[in-house]
Amino acid sequence: MTRRNHTSLTEFILLGLADTMELQVILFLLFLVIYTLTVWGNVGMILLIRTDSQLHTPMYFFLANLSFVDVCYSSTITPKMLVDLLSEKKTISFAGCFLQLYFFIALATTECILFGLMAYDRYVAICNPLLYSLIMSRTVCLKMAAGAFTAGFLNSMVNTSYVSSLPFCSSNVIHHFFCDSPPLFRLSCSDTRLNESIFSTFAGMNMVGALLVILTSYSYILFSIFHMHSGEGKRKAFSTCGSHLTALTLFYATAIYTYLRPSSSYSLDKDKVASVFYTVVIPMLNPLIYSLRNREVKKALWNVTIRTRIPFISLISLVNFLN
Repeated sequence: MTRRNHTSLTEFILLGLADTMELQVILFLLFLVIYTLTVWGNVGMILLIRTDSQLHTPMYFFLANLSFVDVCYSSTITPKMLVDLLSEKKTISFAGCFLQLYFFIALATTECILFGLMAYDRYVAICNPLLYSLIMSRTVCLKMAAGAFTAGFLNSMVNTSYVSSLPFCSSNVIHHFFCDSPPLFRLSCSDTRLNESIFSTFAGMNMVGALLVILTSYSYILFSIFHMHSGEGKRKAFSTCGSHLTALTLFYATAIYTYLRPSSSYSLDKDKVASVFYTVVIPMLNPLIYSLRNREVKKALWNVTIRTRIPFISLISLVNFLN
């Protein structure tokens, strides 16, 4: 491995996911399909929410924000990974590495907070339905979303500055497919225990804070559902909450496994698998989860399909008539 002084370090080498070219080609094709589905699914969800007036509610406002974050979140990692899978030299500049880390942490933190806001929205809708439009007004929702993005990018600024200030003088080889904090800590030739503690504290505060909001909200929601007399009301409440619970469980399970366990238990291979799941797979799954398990989204999708088919059918009929 190359020995360098940290003052002259200009790039890092990413080892990636596979050693053989055959496996790299297979992974390239797989992740290309996943990334394409991620972009189409999330952009489609945003456009569907914007075009269908029935979805102009706080719940779908936050879902549109989540889809936007997922597109950006995946695009921060996946395109570079796809290029590296077909490249012999898998390098990334020093500045590019920490820019990738900055946006990755910022968007991951924002997504974490958005899940908490979506849980609070469901709590207000189910437990205080008469005050829902007043509490979750458009102005309040805009402020909540703006707060989530602001907190995410400020948190990332602090964490990225701590990691980038470390001296990297022993090696420039990152045992990962993108610039993440745990492998970067391992590259430093200084004592990183303080930096790792600060990083874990910030990550823990964001995750635990959002989890407390989620657990508290769903405790009240479950209590309210079990006291409902209407079977239809219970089914509707479970339907609207089920997709959200599925999505946040997938996200938090992998994030907690990666960032909130002792550094002594880190395994490079296991961390790569977990990282692929929450950086590549979950952004693709979110629109599928919310569309397949949500009647309102499926109804809106059907309405859009009908509206686009009618002009097409009319055009075909006109052409046949003229012929």
